[in-house]
Amino acid sequence: MTREQVLRRRIKLLTWVFIVGLLISGATAIPLLREVNCLVQLTGADKLLQNGTSDASPAWAIWLVKVQRGLRDVNATYPFLFYGTDWLAFGHFVIAVAFIGALRDPIRNLWLFNFGIIACGLVIPYALLFGAIRGIPFWWRLIDSSFGIFGLIPICLCRTWALQVASSNGEPKQGGGA
Repeated sequence: MTREQVLRRRIKLLTWVFIVGLLISGATAIPLLREVNCLVQLTGADKLLQNGTSDASPAWAIWLVKVQRGLRDVNATYPFLFYGTDWLAFGHFVIAVAFIGALRDPIRNLWLFNFGIIACGLVIPYALLFGAIRGIPFWWRLIDSSFGIFGLIPICLCRTWALQVASSNGEPKQGGGA
């Protein structure tokens, strides 16, 4: 197997990892209340709270039960607000579909890796800024930021390998690849 074939295989594999990550991330934005109910039950967060909230209760348990209550209230009173997270999921799905172009021809569609790097990089300031505005605990904003960091890893590797393939073939770097 030639070096180019190895690199193309790696690009394909990590592009699939990125696509699947987007699809899973998007899919989890739809059944929020069910997911949080399961998480509260699995962690026993509600049992850790003494009479609602307590200074002795872990901060994560207090936060998780607060989120659960908020989602229940929204679901009971304003369920249409969940339509926003349905569209968030749709956005993830559409971006995942766009990366099929990178699967088909990673050199010609190098711009997708550049786009992915920019998008993943912007997750971090976005989560930190808007999380602070919305009162999200800092530790949770770090978890949200980790999605951008973990997305950067495969996308940066794919971009690097695509550039190596292009250089070894003497191909021009297309699609905004500099």
